[in-house]
Amino acid sequence: MGKTIRQLSEELKLSKQAINQRINSINGFRSKHTYKVKNHLEIDNQGVKMLANFDKQKQQERQTNRQAENDKDKNIDHILLKQLDVKDQQIANLQQALDQQQKLQIATVSENHRLKEHVRKLSGLLEPPSSTQKQQANGKDAALSNNVNASHNRNKNDKQNEVAGIDKKQKKPFKNKTNNSWWHFWK
Repeated sequence: MGKTIRQLSEELKLSKQAINQRINSINGFRSKHTYKVKNHLEIDNQGVKMLANFDKQKQQERQTNRQAENDKDKNIDHILLKQLDVKDQQIANLQQALDQQQKLQIATVSENHRLKEHVRKLSGLLEPPSSTQKQQANGKDAALSNNVNASHNRNKNDKQNEVAGIDKKQKKPFKNKTNNSWWHFWK
């Protein structure tokens, strides 16, 4: 024999609305576990057990949902950790390549310095120092004489330009400024 919603609410210490909400939230509950006796809706014993264990079922569902979410989070964490390991390895490889490049650069620079010193020694053996000093002194004298000639030529050009400017001023004819516009005809 079943129980009415009122009896069930008193037994479970819940309101009638809470019992109705539980009944509505379970799929197919009304068709399987309820029947009408006169004017009352009665719930069979299996339905009463389901409603009594409703909270436990919800907790189990929530727990399984939480477990599934935790599993997803763990999988995501695991994937992210793998990606971090890969990135760390890439960074280590790049750092190693950079170190090799820097060592190669240092070796190249030191080799260049060594070769420059060798070239200086060889050039010192080929040319005696006195001949290079004479060439440098001759080059300075030639440069000085060129500078003197250039300044002398500049002075000549300046004087010629002044004379030409005076001649042009003298050749300009005198213009009488008269206004031939029609509105000035009375002047």
